[in-house]
Amino acid sequence: MTRTAFCFTLAALPLLAQTPAPPAPSPRVVSPEVHSDATVTFRFRDPNAKEVLLAMEGTKRVPMQRNEDGLWSVTTAALAPDIYGYTFVADGIGLMDPVNHLMKPNLLSNSSAVHVPGPSSLPWEINDVPRGEVHHHYYRSGVVGDDRDYFVYTPPGYDPGAKKLYPVLYLFHGYSDDASGWTSVGLANVIVDNLIAQGKAKPMLIVMTLGYGAPEIVNGRGSLGDANLRERNYSKFRESLLTEVIPQIEKEYKVAKDRDSRAVAGLSMGGAESLYVGLNELDRFSWIGSFSAGGASENYDVAYPALDSKTSSRLHLLWIACGTEDRLIASNRKFREWLTSKQIRHVDIETPGAHTWMVWRRNLAEFAPLLFK
Repeated sequence: MTRTAFCFTLAALPLLAQTPAPPAPSPRVVSPEVHSDATVTFRFRDPNAKEVLLAMEGTKRVPMQRNEDGLWSVTTAALAPDIYGYTFVADGIGLMDPVNHLMKPNLLSNSSAVHVPGPSSLPWEINDVPRGEVHHHYYRSGVVGDDRDYFVYTPPGYDPGAKKLYPVLYLFHGYSDDASGWTSVGLANVIVDNLIAQGKAKPMLIVMTLGYGAPEIVNGRGSLGDANLRERNYSKFRESLLTEVIPQIEKEYKVAKDRDSRAVAGLSMGGAESLYVGLNELDRFSWIGSFSAGGASENYDVAYPALDSKTSSRLHLLWIACGTEDRLIASNRKFREWLTSKQIRHVDIETPGAHTWMVWRRNLAEFAPLLFK
């Protein structure tokens, strides 16, 4: 080493000694953390945020508390066993939980999800029972003019080569969901697997198709508030279901083709679609369920022109449910009053809860055992 270089090295030593060590990495954030007493702690790191709220499905927004490291947290009261969607609202912006892989997909606003486990008797809990399969199909819709998909649940023991024919429930999602909503969030396949294993429901196929006859209603170019667009959405959906989806199901799957073996049901927008399709196609469907129907026309005489006092003789079941805290409870009660005025027999179901999947999973668990008896 030359004298110059040696002197430079000696001169640099004090500077190196003064260089601060890099900061220790922040501890890994755990969120959500479900405790044994059914409380849940949510955590979110954002040192720059001025306010963070927890927005959880079925509850009011709750402020989170910040520590000196910029970690926000809140622990809930004990929660009823269920699956809850949630987001963090940081300074007015809704955000998913970045450390939670469990999510609730949605076309307009994805959210995270937390499972508060409960007893095996709850219909959406995964138990050691025979399991059916969920099949994903794609098709080109000539009616709507786009490429779309649908899901088909086949029950345990389904054999495409056997002669046995199965009844079918056509099950529709709500506004802003996609065709996967009833399996990815509603857990329809898990619910029906459990019900079949318990002997409470008959083995059936469930067909879950994309519910938009006018896709612009959900892609930012329209909304359910546009009456003309809403009507076209329902009309084209019905046409695609009847002329494209059902014929394809009856070609590819071992299903019975009589009206007594077809049911239709849905939630929110899908509840309105189930009423619109089912009550105007009584030669095709004899079992109809509506969960928290929304967006339907309240000009009932125009929407359902063929209904009269003889309708009840053609229906095995017309089942209309809504949560008592749901903003749509008034319109559902109004529709039921109209049915009563027409002397159309129906079942009124009101349960605690708002416009949430917690209500709709329970609706399906109560509705499915009534079918095809």
